[in-house]
Amino acid sequence: MTTPPSTVATGRDLFLDAIACRPTARRPLWVMRQAGRYLPEYRALREKHTFEQLSGNAELAAQVTLQPLARFPLDAAIIFADLMSPVEGLGLEVKFAPGPVLAKPVRTAADVAALRTPARDEIAPAVMKALRIVKNELGGRQALLGFAGSPWSIAAYLVQGRSNPGFPALRALAVAEPTILDALLTKLTDLIIAYVHAQFEAGADAIQLFDTWAGLLSRSDWTRIVRPHIARFLDETRGAGRPRILFVQDGSHLVPGYAELPSEALAVDWREDLAALRRVVGTGKSLQGNLDPAILVAGPAATRTAAQSLLAAVPARGHIVNLGHGITPDAPIESVQALVDVVHAEQLS
Repeated sequence: MTTPPSTVATGRDLFLDAIACRPTARRPLWVMRQAGRYLPEYRALREKHTFEQLSGNAELAAQVTLQPLARFPLDAAIIFADLMSPVEGLGLEVKFAPGPVLAKPVRTAADVAALRTPARDEIAPAVMKALRIVKNELGGRQALLGFAGSPWSIAAYLVQGRSNPGFPALRALAVAEPTILDALLTKLTDLIIAYVHAQFEAGADAIQLFDTWAGLLSRSDWTRIVRPHIARFLDETRGAGRPRILFVQDGSHLVPGYAELPSEALAVDWREDLAALRRVVGTGKSLQGNLDPAILVAGPAATRTAAQSLLAAVPARGHIVNLGHGITPDAPIESVQALVDVVHAEQLS
């Protein structure tokens, strides 16, 4: 009588088990901005196509999404898109130079009232098609992640008109016209809820909500202005039964507030002590992160040492290994491989 072969967990299994805080044979690993400029194959595509063409064409976006998985045995793919991808559904035109630029910022009650309320199938259809292509290509071997910008972080670009340190026009609107800003955030929350449901329907196993500019606000202002909209987003996407990761950037003072929200996972930047955060949040919420992306720039030896220290410091259950923000274009390929090697060498009982 032969013994059946043991089932080897796929990357998708590892990711979904970790985000549910179930035991895993090792921790899963993916890297924010893993599909992008540090890869020579991505740079080769950019010589032929603009960013708008890559992110707006489903076949090209799928190709870019899959590039890092062809090179590294990562446990998840995150769809190649932009924070502003769903905004066109509102009737706004966004250009990239190189960041998002709007010809006319959204700053008045009339501007907000003029925003369309798109049907779900009108929101970033190229992103949904790309998700379906990638889902088929992955064949269940890796998790497929969608993502969206938070209402506040998208509002930063809509109100300011382009990236600007501190987004003063946004902060001024919050003080001078709080009702207008709240109406804008409400419309953006509606958009993001529909956008995320569409991504789930297209095959995303989980999504990450990026609150890139949350740290612009004090804790009290964040609680008053932003928290209600993120709470509604979580409430209205809970029924999909898919995990939601909240990522907060440069907002150490806000991390306790994000930790209290009912997301399945919390991702933080490299400024946070992840081991200390685990002690605060307990064992029921998974944590993601949080190596400093600059460590990879320092080379594979530095990356290997930092990754080993991270694994030693942070309890394994419910931990998804990642960076504390996106990988930078000057990170050498060898550093990513060193990170993969350290994580794959882990053997958990």
